[in-house]
Amino acid sequence: MDMDHLAAFAPKLYFDKNEPFYPVRAGVSILREGEQSPSFRRKFDRLAAGIDYVIEFAIYWDYDIQHLYELEHVWVFIDASGAVADAEASFHGKYLKALLPDRSNLAGRTVSLYSQPGKHAFSPLPQLFERLPDVRTATDQGAGMDGLTLPDWYKARDRYDDETNALVRAYQQKYHRFTPSFEFIPYELAEQLLVPWAALYEEIPARIEAELAKIRHDIKEGTLEG
Repeated sequence: MDMDHLAAFAPKLYFDKNEPFYPVRAGVSILREGEQSPSFRRKFDRLAAGIDYVIEFAIYWDYDIQHLYELEHVWVFIDASGAVADAEASFHGKYLKALLPDRSNLAGRTVSLYSQPGKHAFSPLPQLFERLPDVRTATDQGAGMDGLTLPDWYKARDRYDDETNALVRAYQQKYHRFTPSFEFIPYELAEQLLVPWAALYEEIPARIEAELAKIRHDIKEGTLEG
């Protein structure tokens, strides 16, 4: 996998200026017709005419404002000439078109997308987020409400329980709740954050364990009091 080449197609992201979380890694895959995404519930059964392959960017954060563990996706569709033909992005477990009809959010090979404050769903239009009924409450009183969320493939999911969820909830409420500004600032996925998906797959459990250890330490030291 030529990561230097694939990095040129990485999306340019925009985050709320009050956003507490930024990506820590992005797992990259090349998918062709008939192949299943390794990290999202979708299969590319039939690509549109002229599409050669899809670059999947599985973007990982340690936190969503409401839980520990966060993975969102951008798919960039490449045509036979090597140009960007289309793009899609994840939005609360589903996905939507990432290119505007006039393709004005595409500069060369780079798609620009906005990230929902705290929740990180993607949209080519930031105004979409303000149509969501919980866009403000999710980042404030809803902080940490889901505790630790884990995907089906996570091997150690049975090790975590309601106590773990309570710890994550307390930590998020104490340190991370915020009010979105809806003013967005640009962020570029640095090439050093890009790794093959298989490498990120192996790294995620260690990252979760490290965050849980930090949370437990802070609670033991009493830093969550008050």
